[in-house]
Amino acid sequence: MAETHVEPSQLVLPLFVAEGLSEPRPIASMPGVVQHTRETARKAYSEAASLGLGGVMLFGIPEHKDAVGSGSLDPNGILNVALADARAEVGDELVIMSDLCLDEFTDHGHCGVLDSSGRVDNDATLEIYAQMGVIQAASGAHVVGPSGMMDGQVAAVREALDAAGHSDTVILAYAAKYASAFYGPFREAVDSSLQGDRKTYQQDPANGREAVREALLDVAEGADIVMVKPALSYLDLIADVRAAVVVPVAAYNVSGELAMVEAAAANGWIDRERAIDEVLLSIRRAGADIVLTYWAAEVAARLNR
Repeated sequence: MAETHVEPSQLVLPLFVAEGLSEPRPIASMPGVVQHTRETARKAYSEAASLGLGGVMLFGIPEHKDAVGSGSLDPNGILNVALADARAEVGDELVIMSDLCLDEFTDHGHCGVLDSSGRVDNDATLEIYAQMGVIQAASGAHVVGPSGMMDGQVAAVREALDAAGHSDTVILAYAAKYASAFYGPFREAVDSSLQGDRKTYQQDPANGREAVREALLDVAEGADIVMVKPALSYLDLIADVRAAVVVPVAAYNVSGELAMVEAAAANGWIDRERAIDEVLLSIRRAGADIVLTYWAAEVAARLNR
């Protein structure tokens, strides 16, 4: 009689691939999650495919950063070679998704390039995002995920992809990405260099109707999937966006949400597996067709027993 189900094909596993590592590096604030080497990441791609996951979302962590995030446009940069590795390893047996943002590549840690006043330059950033989308598609991404919350980012990436012959490449738009405290552990995961905050371009947690407006704008610009991030404190907005759009809706079960459950479970305060299952079920029940979660492989393995 259960109304809602969680299946492996609904889950996407975020993976961090770091340049210059000889072995995986544990992320202290995200128990069970690591920065992968290229070699260990290959094993993760194969495992994800064998588990029947809906995909993997790749984040690249470069050794060197600069003001304009030039590593993001280098075909031999860590994210682009990781995409090529993934496509070579699993082909089309697994959906390969790529984070399309500059924050991992800039020495100031922002999602875009800065102007002379130190503010994020939206339009200059769009030019780089367009190039990133084409390079990521050429490297092997089935899906690109513009996540910087720049105005017009979906239209810019869609136009560039189509012009370069990548009309089949899917755009997963981070449509409603909030300026959230729940991203804290992620910044350790990607060795973030963030200076200041992202409140000028990410959404205000107080605003709900804005999420629907942003999602509708992204759909109009050509988004194939729209996402709400984070998930647990924004279940109402997942439901609102689901009701407003006809494309699939994704939600990101972010690092801070994982950290809370893992910390409480480590202290014996909650039943870990039941809590994880309840978290994912709540996100699905709210209306998410796709859930990005660091527990994807673990949960899928249990579901497949």
